[in-house]
Amino acid sequence: MRARPGDHIVLAGEQVDQPVRSGVVVAASTEDGPPYTVRWDDGRTSTIYPGPGSVLRVEEGHEHDHEAVVARPELGTMRQWSVRVTLFEQGDDTTATVALLADAPEALTARGTSHRSAGDAASPHIGDEVAVARALRRLADRLVASAEADIERATGEHDVQLRAR
Repeated sequence: MRARPGDHIVLAGEQVDQPVRSGVVVAASTEDGPPYTVRWDDGRTSTIYPGPGSVLRVEEGHEHDHEAVVARPELGTMRQWSVRVTLFEQGDDTTATVALLADAPEALTARGTSHRSAGDAASPHIGDEVAVARALRRLADRLVASAEADIERATGEHDVQLRAR
C-alpha cells in the first residue's frame, strides 16, 4: 500500500473488541511507502507500518464520513476465533485436548495422544508436540466435515466434499 499526505486510512482493530481507527496521513517517510505519520480522528498522531490485511481503505484527497466507511459491508468484517489447547501428562503418555472457540452454536473439540517408548529419551516437549499435532489435525477434519454438512443443508446437494488447497 502506498499512501501520500492527505490520504485517509481506515484500519481494523487487531482484536475483535478493538475499534476501527481512521485518520489522515500527514507524512510519508519515502515515496515507496511506510512508515507513515497519521493524525487519527481522536487527535493523536503516531507512526505506523500497516500490516498485511490491516488496511481496509485508502481514500485519496477528499473528506470521508467515518461512520459510512465503518458501516459498509463491502469493506469486510473481522472476527476472531481461538483454539484452546489443554495438555495432560501422566507417565509416558500425553493427551492434548483442543477446543475451537468461535461464534458457532456448537463447540468443536478433538483429542490427540502420544506415548513415549521405553527406549526414547525423556523429552516431554516432543510428546506435547505430537499430541497437539494429532489433536489439531482431528479438529481440522471435524471443521471441514461441519462445513460440508452446512453446505449440504444450504444447497440441498449430497455428498459434498471440500478439496484441500
